[in-house]
Parts: sequence; C-alpha cells; structure tokens
Amino acid sequence: MAEEMTIQWFPGHMAKAKRMVAENLKLVDAVCEVTDARVPRSSRNPDIDELTAGKPRLLILNRADQADPDKTREWSRYFRERGLRVLETDCKSGKGVGGFTGAVRDMLKSELTAWAKKGQTGRSVRVMVLGIPNVGKSSFINRVAKRRAAEASDRPGVTRGKQWISAGNGVELLDTPGLLWPRFEDRVVGENLAFTGAVRDEILDSETLGARLMERLRDLYPERLTERYGIEVNAESDGFELLERAAKRRGFLVSGGELDTERMSKVLLDEFRGGKLGRVTLDTLEG
Repeated sequence: MAEEMTIQWFPGHMAKAKRMVAENLKLVDAVCEVTDARVPRSSRNPDIDELTAGKPRLLILNRADQADPDKTREWSRYFRERGLRVLETDCKSGKGVGGFTGAVRDMLKSELTAWAKKGQTGRSVRVMVLGIPNVGKSSFINRVAKRRAAEASDRPGVTRGKQWISAGNGVELLDTPGLLWPRFEDRVVGENLAFTGAVRDEILDSETLGARLMERLRDLYPERLTERYGIEVNAESDGFELLERAAKRRGFLVSGGELDTERMSKVLLDEFRGGKLGRVTLDTLEG
C-alpha cells in the first residue's frame, strides 16, 4: 500500500472551479478529460468520475510524444476496458488531435440520430473540457480550434472563468479551469504531479523531489540515467546518492567544494519535463 501524502491544499480557485463544473454540466452533451500520458493515473482527478456521472466521456492521453509508447498502449487498453473512449495526442505536433471531433460525434451517435429525428440536424454538440492544471488542456483546445482560443501557460491554474470555443464540424467546447483535489492521499500521486509540474514546485523541497525522481527512474528506466548523466545506477543506490553522482559528473559545486545537489535536482526536473530523458511513463498498471 502506498504511503500517505501529507500535502493538503485547496486553493480558492479550485473550489470555485469545482462549483463551475457542477453548475455547467447540464449545458453539455459530453465530457472530455485531458490527462498527461506520462502519469495517466495520477493526472486523473478522482472527483471527475462522480462529478460527471451519466455523461459520455472521452479521455485524452496528452503529451503522448513524451510518454513511453508501450506503456501508453497498455493504459489506453486499460481505460477502454473500463468503458472510456480514449484518444492519444501530442499538442506540439498536433498528432492525434485531428481525430477529436470525429471521436466526439461517434461517441454521441445515438444522440445525433435522436436530434435528427426531431429536426435538430444543425444543433451543435457541446463538450466540457476538464483536466488538472498543466496537462496541456489549453494547448489541446487551441490545436482543436486551430487558433489561440484558450490561454496556455506552464504555470498551474491559469485558465479562469467560462469560455465557449468552436472546434468546427458542429462541435463547441466549454473550457474550464484546472481542477485539483483537496488532498493527495497517495504519496506517489502527489510526487508524480510535482515531477510533471501539475502542482507548484514550492510544495515539496526541491532536493527531496529530485531524489524521489531519481529513485523512480532508477526503478523504471535506469539506463536513461546512465545515458544522460554518465552515472552508475544499481538497485541499492538511493536518490540522494544518485543526485550526488550526477552533480559530480556535471561539475556542480558550491563554495568549499561540496556537491550542489539542489542545482542538480532543478536540472533533473527541468530535463525530465523537457523530454531530455527520453519517453518516460511513471505510472504503472501494477502499482
């Protein structure tokens, strides 16, 4: 059983976002949930299932270009087996995004048929787009809309208020603010969201975060650490030890000749987020 995460937080705009979702569900025909393919379980807000119960759902595995392709296939199959429609996307290149409106219309085939029988053939399909902060939700919307319709930022929680955006082909999107939940009960989930930048770096000490990421990569992709930092990695190496080895190889020193593990931690996080460690998926189906 995973350790409990001690972080508890619920910024005011998150509570407001949750109310907005609940109040506006009656206006939409379906829900699209955007997740980060590198952490497909951790980046799904557990409240969304309950909040959107009864609405057809499309799950977007975004940033698929940065995720392990074999793991993405496994996660796609896992979610489909649980009744969700899944679309893998990469908003930087636009790969997969073109299939969105077709997937939505296919998902709502019976509703579209019923509208046509009532003479409502021109009626727009309305889709609420949800996701936690910094999973690329706004970038996804901009790709679908083929214009800068939603504000995108690396800072969590930039989207504010309610916006309707045309996605073409008779589909309208309702953009919503990033929606986190009040408490990370699972330490691994909290860490994964910190690694990917979904929660602010200040929430955890950067060296602790860097050490934890080193340990995760040690267990899942040890060869990437050797390739990137030229360090020896074995199962017994703890995270701080790996940070020290990498800092030594990079020549990161502070006055007095001590190894600058804080700087190394920040470099590790930046390089992980920038895809310089290769295509990595941190969530596993087993745990």
